[in-house]
Parts: sequence; C-alpha cells; structure tokens
Amino acid sequence: MNKEIRIFSPGTVSNVACGFDVLGFCLDHIGDEMLVRTTPQQGISITKIEGYDLPYETEKNVAGVSAMALIDDFQPDFGFEIEIYKRIKPGSGIGSSAASAAGSVFAINELLGRPYNKTQLTAFAMKGEAVASQSEHADNLAPAIFGGFVLVKSLNPLEILNLPTPDELYAVIIHPQIEIKTAEARAILPKEIPMQKAITQWANLGSLVHALHTSDYSLLQRSLQDVVVEPFRSQLIPHFDEVKTAALKQGALGFGISGSGPSMFAVTKGENSARSVEAAMRKVYKSSNLQFETYSSKINKEGIQTIS
Repeated sequence: MNKEIRIFSPGTVSNVACGFDVLGFCLDHIGDEMLVRTTPQQGISITKIEGYDLPYETEKNVAGVSAMALIDDFQPDFGFEIEIYKRIKPGSGIGSSAASAAGSVFAINELLGRPYNKTQLTAFAMKGEAVASQSEHADNLAPAIFGGFVLVKSLNPLEILNLPTPDELYAVIIHPQIEIKTAEARAILPKEIPMQKAITQWANLGSLVHALHTSDYSLLQRSLQDVVVEPFRSQLIPHFDEVKTAALKQGALGFGISGSGPSMFAVTKGENSARSVEAAMRKVYKSSNLQFETYSSKINKEGIQTIS
C-alpha cells in the first residue's frame, strides 16, 4: 500500500443555469492540491494549509470532516495527515469547499486501495460540504469526483448520473473579488415559485440533458435559461446584466451564476469562441473599480487526479 499521495482537486460549476442543486460540471486546471500520507497514529490531522486562512481543527475543516466520515466507516488501524494547498478562493462560487471535501476522501480511498466507489465517496464528502454551507448537497462534489457533467438524481438514497460532455464545449469563468456566502445566497431565494416558472425550468433542464447526449449545441443554447434563481441572486453580483449581455453578444451559448456566486460562467463551442467571450467579459469589469479574475477551461472529464 502506498503511504503518500498528491492529488489535484478541481473547481466546479454547480446549478448550470436551469439545474439548481442537481446539475454541475468539472473545470480543468482550476483547483487545489492536497498531499495525504498515512501515520501510525489513528485519526485525521491537518498539518499544513497554504493559500487561504482555514481552520486546522479537523472537526471545523471540510476536508477533515469528510475524511473522518470515511475512516469512521472503514475503521483503519492507522491514521492520515493532510496538507492543503488552497488555490480556489473560499466563497468564490466555483466549488472551493467541495474541492477540499472531495479531495481528502479521494486521496484516502486511493491509499486504502479503493474500497469505495465514487458515489460512496460523494456521500462521505457531503458531510464536509455541510460544514461550509449548512446543508448536505452534491452538485459541486459529484462533478469533482466523477468528472464531466453530472446530475444528482437523489440525495436519499444518493444517486449520481454521469452525463455526456460534448467534445467542443468550453467554460469561461469570471470571478469578481467579492465574497458571497452560500448560506446568504440561499436565504435570498423565495420559498415558493409560480407553477409556470417551474414548468419552464424543468423543461429547460430536460432539454439540456438531451442536448448533452446528442451534442446539440443549438438546443443547449436554448436550454441554458434560469427563471427561478438568477433573478434573485444576480442582484448580489455587481454588473451581472452587463457581463451577461457582453458574453451572449460575443457568441456564448449560455451564461449564468456559478453556484452561489459571485463567479459567473459562460459556455461556448470551441476554444476560439471561449477566448472571445472571455475578452468581452473582462472588458466590462475593466471599466469598474472591482478586482476580478477570469479563467477559460475545457470541461474536465476526469475529475480529481493523482499528481505524479
């Protein structure tokens, strides 16, 4: 059995416009690194954190909580040390907490010889994710673990569906340097929605799933519409409407809020289109006083990966 492993745990986009709490996809080259090693002493200890100020206490750190859920089930007669090299800013809306929660259970599972499948790993990671968002959900965790596009069919029992990813699909992320906490972004949402909006939303989700299966980019473009969540959460994000208009005018297939925000995403057909859309999005924020970052990424079909 290997005694040490280094992994890359990617960022993710959840909700994907019409799929609130059930749909997500995995990003490429945007993510955290983690180093996990076995120790003679039982339990989980977090020994190093670089990048952002996160708690070292196992029970307060999302990576520690998810790791404890796994070892409480497996009951090994040894323990694990975790080093976290945090590259995804907490509260960014691209799955920062999910990268930590998913990364620790993936790495430990590898060191144990892969006794658990990806769905089981997602269930363990949900315990850690709940520390950050005050609720168990899997629409960031599952894409990080499974890769590509995923649909969370059910939480109880947990059922994850891996959806096809069209080869030419790219994502562009713009991250204004403000923080929106998941709990706050949930609080702004209405408790009830009109029937007509619900019908429109689930029709969009159904047609989006079909578009992914058939690589129908035109249908995908017509499906990436959010009539339930975006009207409320977009109010928390400066210049949202201007950035969306610029991205769509430049040829983006769709545009929306990544997770709880403040990051926003556009999807495009092809790398050249992604670069044009990224430039158009950057132009909007350059005229403001807000600091921001942008990323262009092919959809990552592999999910978490071991680094040699």
